[in-house]
Amino acid sequence: MTRDGSPANRPGRPLLRAALGLLTAAVVALPFTVAWHYDAARRAVAEQAAPPAPGAAGARAGVGATPAGGAPVVLAYHDVGPDGRSRYTVSPERFDAQLRALREAGYRTLSTREFTGFLGGGRLPGPRTVYLTFDDGTHGLWTHADPVLARHGMKAAAYLITGRVGTHRPYYLSWAEIARMTRSGRWDFQAHTHLSHERAAVDAAGHERSAFTNRLWLADEARVETPDEYRRRIAADLDRSVRDLMAHDLPRPRLFAYPFSERPTESNLGAHGADTLRSMLRARFTATLTNNSARPLPAGPRAAAAGQVQRLEVTRDTTPAGLLRELARWTPVAPSDADRPLSHPEHWQTTGDTGRAGPGALTGEIRPPDGTDYVSATYRPLATADWHTYRLRATANGLHGTSSGVGITVRAGSEHPVALSVGHHTASLTTSGPKGTGDRRTCRLAPAAEHRITVSVTARRVRVSIDGEPCTSVRAGRWRAAEGAGGFSLSARNERAGQGWPRFTSLKVE
Repeated sequence: MTRDGSPANRPGRPLLRAALGLLTAAVVALPFTVAWHYDAARRAVAEQAAPPAPGAAGARAGVGATPAGGAPVVLAYHDVGPDGRSRYTVSPERFDAQLRALREAGYRTLSTREFTGFLGGGRLPGPRTVYLTFDDGTHGLWTHADPVLARHGMKAAAYLITGRVGTHRPYYLSWAEIARMTRSGRWDFQAHTHLSHERAAVDAAGHERSAFTNRLWLADEARVETPDEYRRRIAADLDRSVRDLMAHDLPRPRLFAYPFSERPTESNLGAHGADTLRSMLRARFTATLTNNSARPLPAGPRAAAAGQVQRLEVTRDTTPAGLLRELARWTPVAPSDADRPLSHPEHWQTTGDTGRAGPGALTGEIRPPDGTDYVSATYRPLATADWHTYRLRATANGLHGTSSGVGITVRAGSEHPVALSVGHHTASLTTSGPKGTGDRRTCRLAPAAEHRITVSVTARRVRVSIDGEPCTSVRAGRWRAAEGAGGFSLSARNERAGQGWPRFTSLKVE
């Protein structure tokens, strides 16, 4: 007891008062703490938008335009949302209508595992399939695209710039949203660089190009990156991208999408640098995806052999009917489905300025513009990319001396095309490869203004007969058959002004 009779202070009393103070502070702070955590969670996982009201089922009119094919078409999206300022942002209503059109036309969507399995020779779950891809990893995939996918029971793959995940919110996805998307079973996630999806200076003048497919300008040193510096930078970026995905309990990515869909051949890497980049990608991924390929590479054996797959880009302006028409253009066809190609001008892709699409300048229906001495057109380059066994029978007339002739290129768009040139009294067959022109063989013909031409193509040989007589042939080299797969193109040349053009009067595919 103290002198005034009050209890003496015990050693534990200050501790008790401190504990009571902390408890009081915790009680007072609890609502604020809960609110902070709720806000952080809300910012990490945004509320999803309700899918748009179902529209009219008006896609059925286009079903007949989508033949069943033996390979999927890869669709390239970027974002889904209400923002109408960017052509790369598809509205939720348009996205919903596109998926409804696909479903009503009998299409099924593939996961990345199913798609890469197909590239490796596996089977598909149906005759009509698409692989939906979304570049960049934008927030709209969770907020707007996912509810629409759920409505239609479809799958998609998001290609992430891993260094941007969780930044610039709400533009990019968060890792928490990605985790929820993964658990839904509707999404998987692939590589789109770590932080190399940007444009940067590539020369002293400040011209900017893709940082991924170009050696950059080092301003402090007033020079361009060396090939070794570029290789180390890109290797580190790719490896970081893979590690980021796996560190968040995602499977190792199997596919890579080029930033901006720019090709190495359009960069300052040079041939050797482009080969180095492709080698780095092939060492890490099953294949790469691009919207802009130097030659037709739809999903199939040719694309698998090249390690690169071409995609069909979908934008804000792509209507459901337009999407189905494009799918029909990309869907593989067999040679037996191309009986008389000249009667279907819509199936031809012309090169050069011939006035309008179609093979008319090759059949005499259209006169080539003045000053033109060469015209050509390719038959369904995407749909025939994986042809390897077929026969062409053609008749050409209007052949005059050495100043005019017709041409047929088979294995078109492959790494090993074979070009036949037929004139008044000679024919020549020229092979080509990735490094340029190879062998050339010629044969003499009985002089005539008209010749009947037969070209037989197999995976290992191309044979030519003219007017029923064997002319010449070439054998394939030691490359995989898929590297020489491809359809055909026609051409005509006329080097003398005022002289009538040679023309194809018939063409049949067998």
